[in-house]
Amino acid sequence: MEIWINPACSKCRSAITLLDAEGADYTVRRYLDDVPTADEIRDVLDRLGLEPWDITRTQEAVAKEIGVKEWARDAGSRERWITALAEHPKLIQRPIITADDGTAVVARTEEAVRDALSREG
Repeated sequence: MEIWINPACSKCRSAITLLDAEGADYTVRRYLDDVPTADEIRDVLDRLGLEPWDITRTQEAVAKEIGVKEWARDAGSRERWITALAEHPKLIQRPIITADDGTAVVARTEEAVRDALSREG
């Protein structure tokens, strides 16, 4: 499994602490340094079963600068959102855990982290 984190994020640190406590085998991706491509974002969205606006941090300063709150949330606008996430990784909700079974979760709670762990078989 892989976890996308921002080390400055308390929810990311909590998720890592829980993964370590459970002895999980995982890889850390500091997604602000190792920025996901648009294709990787599409893959994660498919795995999450979510749309790009569902994982966009709309309160970030850059979100306000580029005006994402006013963007349409429809199939025709999907690529615009994905491009924004790839160009401004700070907009990506965190942490995201991709499980080996092909699924993913936004792991902002202990329950979500445990859900990801349960998918590891």
